[in-house]
Parts: sequence; C-alpha cells; structure tokens
Amino acid sequence: MSIEFTHVPGKSADGSFFYDFAETATKLSLIEDAGFRKLIVDDAAGLLTNMDIAAQTLDRTGSLEVVLTHWAGVIEPTVAARQLAALDQRSGGRLSLRMLSEPLEDEDAEARPAGHGVVWQRIDEYLVLLKRLWSNEEPFDHEGAFYSVRGGYVPRKGPHGADLMIRLGGQSGTALAVAGKHADVFELAAGSPAEIRQLIQRVRSAAAEHGRAGKLRFALPVRIRSEGWSGADDHRAVEIAGPPARLALSLLPYAALGIEEFMIGGIDRASEIARIGRETVTLIANSPARREADTRPPGTFALRFFTETAAARYSRRHP
Repeated sequence: MSIEFTHVPGKSADGSFFYDFAETATKLSLIEDAGFRKLIVDDAAGLLTNMDIAAQTLDRTGSLEVVLTHWAGVIEPTVAARQLAALDQRSGGRLSLRMLSEPLEDEDAEARPAGHGVVWQRIDEYLVLLKRLWSNEEPFDHEGAFYSVRGGYVPRKGPHGADLMIRLGGQSGTALAVAGKHADVFELAAGSPAEIRQLIQRVRSAAAEHGRAGKLRFALPVRIRSEGWSGADDHRAVEIAGPPARLALSLLPYAALGIEEFMIGGIDRASEIARIGRETVTLIANSPARREADTRPPGTFALRFFTETAAARYSRRHP
C-alpha cells in the first residue's frame, strides 16, 4: 500500500495561494520536489477561476496531479464536460475532479427546496451526464429532474474518457449513496481512528451496492500547525503540531486503516513545504512500519519498531 501526500493550499485574508502566480510557480516546484503527488485547486474566486488555475498549474509542473474542485449547477453539464475533457487532454492525464456539495444557487433554487437530499440528487445526475458525455460516441438526449440535454456530445475526449477520477465526501446516508456510486477517492471527515474506521465501513457498504467496494481509495485531511514546530496533536487528525517524527507517528495509525492519501494543509510557506517534504513525507514513506503494513490486512499495524528506531533516531539528531 503506497502512501500519497496531497498539498492543500490555504485560504486567508491576505490573499489566495495562487494570487501571485510567479511566486506560486516557485512553490509548485517545491511541492513537486518535496514528494507531494497532488495539489488541490479550490480558490475562493470560484469554478471558472479554478479551471484557469488548474491549467496554469498543469503547464508549470511535470508530474504533479491537479485535483480540481467543482460544483454542480455553476455551468451546464455539456459545457463542463467539454472544458474538463480539454483540460484533461492538456494535462496528459494529470487531472481529477473533486465534487463538493453546495446549496442550490441558480434557478433551481427557486423551483424546489434546496434541501440536502436535493443537492446530492443533482450531483448524481450531473456526474451521470458527465460520464455519458465523456464516453458516448454519438449525440444523445437526456431529460432529468435537473438537466435537459439535446444532442449532447463531446467530440474530443480526454485521455481518461469517462474514467476521469472522481472525488467525493460526506457523512449522511444520501451523500454516501452517491459516493458509493461514483467516487474513486472518498475524502474522509477528520476524526479519531475509531471514527474513521466506522466511516470507511459505511462508505464501503454503500459502494458494495454498486459492485465497487474494492475500487475505493480513502483520503484524510490533516492540518499542520507549524508555528514553532512544537506542541501536541489532539488525536483527531484535525490539527497536528510537532517535529517531523511526531507528525509521522500521528499519521501512521490512520494509514493502518487503509488510508492511502493524506491531504496536508497549513504549510504554505516555502520553508514549511520543504521541511515537511524532506522529513515527514520521507519518514512515512520509508518507515519499516509502513513497509510492514503493505503485507498486513487493514486494521493491523506494527508501530513499535518505527517508534523505537526512526523516532528515536530523529530525536538524537535533533535534540
């Protein structure tokens, strides 16, 4: 089981991570060199800005995968399908789609109550349409609860076609039902290992109804408090602080549950990116415990050897 790290740029009143793209380009090189596999694009300016940022990021990196945050209802599925296929083509296959649930804000909001279930029903129909548009070799018509399509067709498919990786999250039964049907990666909510284990089981049960229980990967959001690089974590993977060895030790029990991706936020400065990549990412990737976990069933993990060697070794070198 390989462990991947995804960089989640921060959002602050001082401006977007992507505000000055000349500076961002330097950070992107650091992120790529530090061992991060993916980058989340989720700018406060919205979907169209996200698409532009994704295109620039893909043009300025060679291997970094871009996870584009997207919402149903902002643009029509036929338009979105063409733009995303073109971006996938431009990326050489380094694009994935992260669908967030947002309240209805277009004309549909006036036509029907903007309840939780309605939001997820629209996401479901939206994703069904995107996949049809990315796979069908002939134009088709569609008449659904939210979308009406006549002669829908995308002539230039992306390299992924209808297999473009889809990321979803949520905790309600409705959200999990949609995720079980569509998600390739499920973004977990922060929680204790016991809570995370329970949520993973619920997601796999929902996916099993569509014959997809074994096709899911799980990602966990982690926010690092880097000020001073000291302190203690709260055991919920929400905020973690401490030297790189402690950060690694805090994440390993979650990896034991079958989580294959950590979405790291809170490290936007160049020095932070470099240090986390050089020490924490490397420590986890090369830990004996992680390698042993590759051969063990989910839920079992050997931390002792890692704790007594890697962590102790780090403490001796950095008293």
